[in-house]
Amino acid sequence: MKTLDQVTVTGSRIRRADAEESLPITSFSKEQIDAAGISSAEQLLMQLNIAGNGSDNLASNGGIVSEEQRGNNGVSGANLRGQGADATLVLLNGRRVATHGLKGRAVDLNAIPFAAIERVEVLRDGASAIYGTDAIGGVINFITKRDFQGAQVSAFVDYTEAGGGNVQRGSILFGTGDLEKDGWNAFGTISLKRNTILRGSDRDFSNTFQPDRGLSPDTRGTPFANVFSLGSTGVGATSLLKNGVLEPGNATRLTAVNPYALPGGAGCENAGDDMGPYAYRIWNSAASKYACAWDYPAAAVIQQPQDSIDFIGRATFRIGTTHEAYVEMTASKVDVAKTFEPNQISSSTSTAATALGPTTWYPLTPDTKATYDAVYNALAGYFGAGQLDYGQRIAYRWRCEACGPRQIETTTKSYRFVAGIGGLVGDWNYDVGLTRGSSKSESILGTGFHYTDALKAALGSGLINPFLAPGQEQSAAAMAALDAASAAGVKLYGGESIVTSLDASVSGELPWFKLPGGNIAMAAGIDLRREEFRFDGDQRADKRVVFNAPFDDANALGNVSRDIRAVFVELNLPVFKNFDINLAGRYDDYSGFGGTTNPKVSFKYRPLESLLFRGAYSTGFKVPNFNQLFNGLSEVQYVGLDLADPETCPSGIANPNVAGCDVIRPVELFGGNAALAPEESEQMSFGLVYSPMSQFNIALDWWEIERESTIRAAPRQTLIDYYDLFRDNWIREGGEVVAIDRRYINSGGSLMRGVEVDANLNGEVAGGRWNVNLNGSLITMFKTKALETLPYSANLVGKYVRYFNLPIRWKHTLNFGYARGDWTHNLSQMHRDGYFDEPPPSVANGSYIPPNWKPRVEGYTTYNYSLSWSGIEDIKVTLGVKNLTDKDPPFTAHQNDFAAGAAWEARIADPRGRAYSLLFEYNLW
Repeated sequence: MKTLDQVTVTGSRIRRADAEESLPITSFSKEQIDAAGISSAEQLLMQLNIAGNGSDNLASNGGIVSEEQRGNNGVSGANLRGQGADATLVLLNGRRVATHGLKGRAVDLNAIPFAAIERVEVLRDGASAIYGTDAIGGVINFITKRDFQGAQVSAFVDYTEAGGGNVQRGSILFGTGDLEKDGWNAFGTISLKRNTILRGSDRDFSNTFQPDRGLSPDTRGTPFANVFSLGSTGVGATSLLKNGVLEPGNATRLTAVNPYALPGGAGCENAGDDMGPYAYRIWNSAASKYACAWDYPAAAVIQQPQDSIDFIGRATFRIGTTHEAYVEMTASKVDVAKTFEPNQISSSTSTAATALGPTTWYPLTPDTKATYDAVYNALAGYFGAGQLDYGQRIAYRWRCEACGPRQIETTTKSYRFVAGIGGLVGDWNYDVGLTRGSSKSESILGTGFHYTDALKAALGSGLINPFLAPGQEQSAAAMAALDAASAAGVKLYGGESIVTSLDASVSGELPWFKLPGGNIAMAAGIDLRREEFRFDGDQRADKRVVFNAPFDDANALGNVSRDIRAVFVELNLPVFKNFDINLAGRYDDYSGFGGTTNPKVSFKYRPLESLLFRGAYSTGFKVPNFNQLFNGLSEVQYVGLDLADPETCPSGIANPNVAGCDVIRPVELFGGNAALAPEESEQMSFGLVYSPMSQFNIALDWWEIERESTIRAAPRQTLIDYYDLFRDNWIREGGEVVAIDRRYINSGGSLMRGVEVDANLNGEVAGGRWNVNLNGSLITMFKTKALETLPYSANLVGKYVRYFNLPIRWKHTLNFGYARGDWTHNLSQMHRDGYFDEPPPSVANGSYIPPNWKPRVEGYTTYNYSLSWSGIEDIKVTLGVKNLTDKDPPFTAHQNDFAAGAAWEARIADPRGRAYSLLFEYNLW
């Protein structure tokens, strides 16, 4: 065909040979991906320097996540330039993919048919003028094979030296038909993949009992229960501990105590696995001086287990000499088991989800007397019998290890069908395509969840013993009661996201409009799209309550949808022989929002053959997703110990030494807002490409992204800092804060700047060819503002940020490759800068500074090596070693209640340690 020497590159609709150098694009070939031992789209994003450091992988979203990410069970997202997975556009062969079925927030990279990838193009620039919504951070386009003849099988394994977190993949690719000779080609590939579980207990660095460094678990729910007091009135007065106890010679009233923690006791470390003293100084809780804690973050799963199967097939038919019709089908099934630590059984009578009430407290019966008396005697021996009330039930907080780890099993089935025709009419290329895609997910309860009524009955009878010494096990009757109460198999929720689109585009030159540099090139097209979403709540006829199960009925949605109509045009103006201007614009009309127009102007200037300058300015937008618009009202218990009432404590930081700054733990209310407006953005970039010789080239690109009317759950800190404006968001009863309204709002914005570098040097030595590549990303500014009318905050680069993007200053990959004959070597260094850590609560309020606490987290540098051999015809073997030096993630003291990772940062580091990989490919014919 006439256009074989021209291509359409991500970020432009105009087919031309030199588009890539005009745009800041990072491209990865299949060979580069294989050499790096990358087996999934998630792994590629983790190694991509321009990718943000958000909770977007199976490690960082495996445990505690923000409210916006709740329900994203097993989802891996693409997050470019730290703008978020919902502000990064993901394409498959240039067309949109349905977002994940449970939240409809972002595309799940696990559904991408990665074994069939030919190359991946990453546009490091805004592209709303070309593609519409979500392309604020950039665009990542996964491009699969378009035709194939023959048959190929491949097998890949990636095993860790320390065990756990292994990867296995097998695929087969087959195709027939010669497009040039036969006029048609059809091929298909099917791939199976498994990620095995990686537990916190599998890695020594996953340990939160490091109080001297400012880190200790904030829980008193322990495998050997802590005894609690709940006050001197009401049900609290009917417990063994009554209104707390006074330590001899100390006026502080203790409300949580453990026999193992008392002076003369055996020590919390001997009370059960992963137990230790509760760090009351760090958590500003003197009343828990003699309580024990449990390393629940380390008991969680670091990397979720995953099984997947995917398929892609494509058939292409030539019509005459200048037209091709094609059909493409992709399908996948992904199973993920998200695993949490066992349930906490609380003595609390508050509205907390973990509270079961006084009927479950440990009773004194003939069967429980031996255990009851052992607890009573230990407490009475130190505090005196007069402070206890023998015979009353024991209120406690306990971690039910016998209940098993909590597990949510999610299955996502996705498909996408594309039918299209393209070719050449005269001198104009055209392409028309009809696409239908779906992502349908369902989550069910696995182990660790029990019906509340049956669990309460078993606890209240004394059948289940929360005070078992190490080595003891629950009785057979107790385990039978737990088995009978199990809610395994109950469906939590399900949902489906569907996208249907018809697009058409034309591209060619306008010979009647000739400029000094040549003919004007133009592309234009339309995009008609319907987006649909539904989310099912609890569908059971008998809604029997399951203890602590995260049902999401408040956010159930019927079939909601919107229609989008868009037109776009792009012009490339060769003003002079060495100076081009590119103009693009797109108009989108959304049902429910109205229209938005987004332009883009870019240029390319080559004053010398070896030097090129490029730059761009554009606007972008992101419409609210269906959850942000229509979610119902849901309550989440605030579990931190750092919050105070801003009415009486303007800082909002709890400090027992300051009047009015007592700790509060209200519920936080989240939900949708149908009045939300789209986010808006402005993007600018300027760069150069310098290539003085064939052996060396370097590209430098400066960029800036500013977002306004940011859609987010009302930030707690904003509600504190501007309390007078948001007074109504603090809901009170009797003057006490009982809830905080944090439903979605358009509020404030962000400003981010950075510089990206890509340098290449190559040559020949000893009969082989070597190359060195440096790819790096420098973030120079990340500022936010809470309100549109306010100035931006101080620069947050290099500082800890909870949940979302962690803005570290510098990331790079330095790669050395050498190829000679049938052998290819690759050695790479990956570096992630350090940052200033989140201070422990006691450091933040100045009450206590742990002796070995350091404010800065160290940088993280690892090395990978691979060796490929193709000495036998039709066979290729690649051996690799990841993390050659077996580098542990750097220590961080971030609060465990606000991020995944126990003593390490899951958004930065790979917890797997040294791993060995083997890729085997064999062409059958």
